Amino acid sequence: MKRTDRDAPAQAAPAVRVRGASVPALVATLASGAEWSGSSLAATHGVTRAAVWKQIEHLRELGLPVQAVAGRGYRLDAPIELLDVQAIETAIARERRAAVGTIDVHWQIDSTSSELARFASASSDEARACLAEIQTQGRGRRGRSWRMPLGGGIALSQLRRFDVGMAALAGLSLVAGIAVVRALRDAGVEDAALKWPNDIVANGRKLGGILVELGGDALGPCHAIVGIGLNVAIGASEGARIDQPWTDLAALTNARAPSRNRLAGAVLSRLAEALDTFAADGFDAFASEYAAHDALAGREIVIAGGRETWNGVAHGVTSRGALRVMRDGVEVAVDSGEVSVRDTANVRATHVAQREVASR
Repeated sequence: MKRTDRDAPAQAAPAVRVRGASVPALVATLASGAEWSGSSLAATHGVTRAAVWKQIEHLRELGLPVQAVAGRGYRLDAPIELLDVQAIETAIARERRAAVGTIDVHWQIDSTSSELARFASASSDEARACLAEIQTQGRGRRGRSWRMPLGGGIALSQLRRFDVGMAALAGLSLVAGIAVVRALRDAGVEDAALKWPNDIVANGRKLGGILVELGGDALGPCHAIVGIGLNVAIGASEGARIDQPWTDLAALTNARAPSRNRLAGAVLSRLAEALDTFAADGFDAFASEYAAHDALAGREIVIAGGRETWNGVAHGVTSRGALRVMRDGVEVAVDSGEVSVRDTANVRATHVAQREVASR
């Protein structure tokens, strides 16, 4: 549907319920994928056409694929679904809502995990979840940044309290990965696997990541902040900035990716379920399920950490979630805090991709 100067009513943009700063009205207007002329957008939002153009450029910088249709106006490549608290809550199993706690959705924030860390240091034992459309300082493991285009993925964190000490939470990132795989299966995505210690992969490419941060008393009680990022529809231009083989749900579902709100609710629901089990029974309750989704088992991998880099063959995980690696006929247990692990096939694929980009 095309909007013109004459038929575009000067009406408010659709409301999107969030906490914190409100969703910019221009994004909500464009979200449906309809075509709008610059003058129509200006009239609808009570600004100048120059202001509309400036905001469009800013949205493009954030990764939103706004197209300029020559002589006609602006539209998105495809409709996007903005995050909404009520829609997310509806997708959470009723028996898990209390364990998830209050859900905050922000338009822009430094990091969902950083927000929960601030909350954890100043609050009671309440559980809490946080999501954001834009993270200015989203981060992954070992200090790496996590980039997600506006509307193209899910960035969420869950705060959970534990009565035990931090050492008892070994393997928690693997448990969170299992929760994500369950949620993806609920959404009809069957191809997801887990790459130790914190990646969700599909067909050998990264689909998402997990970052667990602990706080509190080392001997207990303590808390965990489980950060999860998932690629929903990244787009080619944003994907070109990623320095490793990647995929998204759009590619895995023939461009029929599940609803962002329903998927976020499913992830929070499955995560609450998994954390309840983990608190009661530890990692042992998940060992066989992790083995069924282990993307590294039996593969030659590169271990890079400390002062050396060496190759070995992945051989599953221990009861505390450490990686078992066969090195020169001897099994070695590798802890996630010590090393970086790369599948040798993906190392080769990354080098090929980098050469292709450099040759363009």
